[in-house]
Amino acid sequence: MINKLGKMSRVINTVPGSTMHNISFSESELGLGLTLTGGQSFRWVEVDGAQTFRGIFAGRVWTLKQNKTHLQYRVHGPLESDPKNRQILSRYLRKEISLKHNVRKWSAVDPHFKKAWETVKGVRILNQDIVENLFAFICSSNNNIIRISGMVDKLCRFFGKKLCCIDDKQYYDFPTIESLAEKNVEMILKEAGFGYRAGYIANTAKRLIELGGETWLKQLHKDTDQSYPIAREKLITLPGIGPKVADCICLMSLGYLEAIPVDTHIFQVARACYMPQLETQKTVTPKIHNEVSTFLRNLWGPLAGWAQAVVFCAKLNNNDLALSKKKRGSSNKAVNGKMVKKLKKSVVRSKE
Repeated sequence: MINKLGKMSRVINTVPGSTMHNISFSESELGLGLTLTGGQSFRWVEVDGAQTFRGIFAGRVWTLKQNKTHLQYRVHGPLESDPKNRQILSRYLRKEISLKHNVRKWSAVDPHFKKAWETVKGVRILNQDIVENLFAFICSSNNNIIRISGMVDKLCRFFGKKLCCIDDKQYYDFPTIESLAEKNVEMILKEAGFGYRAGYIANTAKRLIELGGETWLKQLHKDTDQSYPIAREKLITLPGIGPKVADCICLMSLGYLEAIPVDTHIFQVARACYMPQLETQKTVTPKIHNEVSTFLRNLWGPLAGWAQAVVFCAKLNNNDLALSKKKRGSSNKAVNGKMVKKLKKSVVRSKE
């Protein structure tokens, strides 16, 4: 098989099997559909119904399925039996962080958060690959989840390595920075409907190569003792990355769980529920972004970005964050199912 750059790729054929492994994960600790398809990652699709999802991360194709007490998983292809798979999945879902403990703290200081949590229990912050996360959110400007997912899929099909084939569907890894920096990438993406984002992707890839590539990005991680403000500032120097996208990257792939992306939805919640002085403010300027994120960070604490993700999902589900009697009587799984459909049609992040 030949990709868009004319390079040969090997396809590994596989078929969906019945071997599933279990990780203990209650529904209150993990809302699988909300977490996977709620605007953080754009590589997951629901398959076979019943809260079963298939997606790609860490160079692997995964099938995940949830019941009330456990998360079931399978890796497809040559890495199916890799003993590291459980650890990789646990890290991706940040299993070491207890939602029960943190939700109790957030609810104690914020009645609005408490109301939001009742509608979208189990939202987790994914621990994503920095390269994929960065380029995916360059695609997110003034866009919705369905279109972003389509763009990310094209990036992978055009420039990524084929991983395996399941039920006649081919799955691809996310492309490297080097492949996105090659000649003709911008032209290919423009022809594929990326618009102005094509230039941002190609130019950011080239700039990252100049800076040191993935090594430079990983040096921005919290684990390297880098500070959140400095990491954010350095990201903003890249083409197509403004304050909000930089905060998405800091939160979802650099370990800064205090980062709060302030898009239209979070701004509307802040104006209505927390900061009435913003009533006459219509747009999210850099100054307003900083004011809102600082206020919410002071309110929610060191994991404020996680609390923001809950409020973000709840806002898309219900504009006033109020619960109807019907919803109060609904199961978490039923609410999650309806919520996933709404999220896919929603604008993920506002224009930078």
